[in-house]
Amino acid sequence: MWRGCRRLLWDRPLPAWFPRLPSAAAGRGPGAGPCGRRAYAPPGERKRFYQNVSISQGEGGFEINLDHRKLKTPQAKLFTVPSEALAIAVATEWDSQKDTIKFYTMHLTTLCNTALDNPTQRNKTQLIRAAVKFLETDTLCYRVEEPPALAELQKNEWDPVVDWAEKRYNVTIGSSTSILGPNIPASTKETFISHLASYNMWALQGIEFVITQLKSLILSMGLIDRHITVEKAVLLSRLEEEYQIRRWGNVEWAHDYDLCELRARTAAGTLFVHLCSESSTVKHKLLQD
Repeated sequence: MWRGCRRLLWDRPLPAWFPRLPSAAAGRGPGAGPCGRRAYAPPGERKRFYQNVSISQGEGGFEINLDHRKLKTPQAKLFTVPSEALAIAVATEWDSQKDTIKFYTMHLTTLCNTALDNPTQRNKTQLIRAAVKFLETDTLCYRVEEPPALAELQKNEWDPVVDWAEKRYNVTIGSSTSILGPNIPASTKETFISHLASYNMWALQGIEFVITQLKSLILSMGLIDRHITVEKAVLLSRLEEEYQIRRWGNVEWAHDYDLCELRARTAAGTLFVHLCSESSTVKHKLLQD
């Protein structure tokens, strides 16, 4: 039961930052975002109003064009991304929309808007420390004693990833069955702070997004370092849920939907980090007639 309560505390929603469409401004929602700042209300589905999607290179980077109109952020900034590969990925999201634009499926667009508008007004140091703070309640560090089958499953599935992280970063992490969790050494946190400092601001936004999905810094770094796959990372983050499903049965369609959504968000966040961390240029543009 305490573990379920801990998960509820962890389920902090990310700001719902959605794109400002070229022909209309997005409205503000009634809720407040982090640090007391108000966030945009997620727009509902909208009829597709454009025919063609293309990218072009401007002074600040690569831009997305919907027909002849340039995409903008919720704060009316020009939607400009640092790499051509990322621009193509975002343009593909827009081009794949059918008769109706489903904004909640456009995770890369949302992450770009967050990076461009920086709604919480955090700097690089604050982003890094927020990511490392997740280590204090990392899913892989909290273990159960009962039932024995679940405890054994956690040991068999989680220990190898924790061991990998300890060797990869030369740190001590450990695990605990206490509700207080393990005592993470300060040196371990400083090591992760130093490692994350090697990423740029855009990539850090993506890393935080992935950590929030998986509730685990350890799993997120294993995924971004290509030590584990998206499917494996998601499965390990849901180990307790999957154990309960095997024991008590599946809720028709609900569990499968949640699993697919989590995979999609995690995959998008990981791709975002990689595309923001690479500097290569894609020579041939997609989405040509």
